[in-house]
Amino acid sequence: MKRYLLVLLVFTFVAGCATVEYTNRKSMILIDKQQEMSLGAAGFKEMLAKEKISGDAVQSEMIQRVGKRIAAAANRPDYQWEFVLVDNAKTVNAVCMPGGKVVFYTGILPLCKDESGIATVMSHEIAHAIARHGAERVSQQIAAGALQDVLSEITTSQSPAKKQAILLGYGLATNVGVLLPFSRKHEYEADHIGLILMAKAGYDPRPAVDFWQRMAAQSGGPAVPEFISTHPSDAKRVEEIKKVLPEALTYYKQ
Repeated sequence: MKRYLLVLLVFTFVAGCATVEYTNRKSMILIDKQQEMSLGAAGFKEMLAKEKISGDAVQSEMIQRVGKRIAAAANRPDYQWEFVLVDNAKTVNAVCMPGGKVVFYTGILPLCKDESGIATVMSHEIAHAIARHGAERVSQQIAAGALQDVLSEITTSQSPAKKQAILLGYGLATNVGVLLPFSRKHEYEADHIGLILMAKAGYDPRPAVDFWQRMAAQSGGPAVPEFISTHPSDAKRVEEIKKVLPEALTYYKQ
C-alpha cells in the first residue's frame, strides 16, 4: 500500500512537468533530455544499419534542403540534426528520432509529389521530436508498468483467477483508454505544430491538406475504428488541419 501511495504522489508531482511549445499542453515526462537524445541516436544508428541509403543525389539534396529549413524554424540548437533518405520504395513513411535524426523513405516521395509535400511530412515528424512525444510515450509506459505492479501487489489476497482477470482488465483499459488516445493526441499535435513550422520555414501550409487527402486515398480499404487506432481517422485529421490553418498562416511569409 505504501508503494501505491508513492506512485500516486509521483503522478501528482510529475504530471504537467513539461509544456509543449506552440500548443501549451502539459505533458508528463519521466526521462531527462539527455536520456531521450541517447535513445534517439541509438535508434537512428540501428535503423540505418538495416537500410540502404539512397544514391539519388537530387532527391537526397531536396530532403537535406527541406530538413534544414524546417530545423531552422524549429530553433533547437541543442538538437544534432541529420537528414537521411533511405532507398526503400515499399515503406511509405518518415520518422524523426528524439534529438533530430530524420529518416525519409523513398516510398513516401510519390505521395509528397513536390517540395511542399516533403515539407508537410518533414515538419510533422520534426514536430513529434520537439514536442517530445517519444519521451512522453516512454513515460506513459513506465507509469503504466508501475501501476500494474501496484495493482498486482494489492490483489494478492484475491484468487489466482480473479487476480488475472483484474490485471487483464487493467491492461486493456490502459491501452484503449490512455495509451492509444494519447497517441492520437500526439498525431493531432504534430499536425498542428508541423503546420506552424512549415509556415515559419517559408512553405505555404495550405498544400498540407492535399497531401493528407492523398495519404487517405492511398491507404484504401476499410478504416480501422478510431478508438482502437493509434492514428486519427483520415477525415477527422483533414478536418482538424483545416481548423489550424488560419493560425499557421499567421506565421507564413512568402
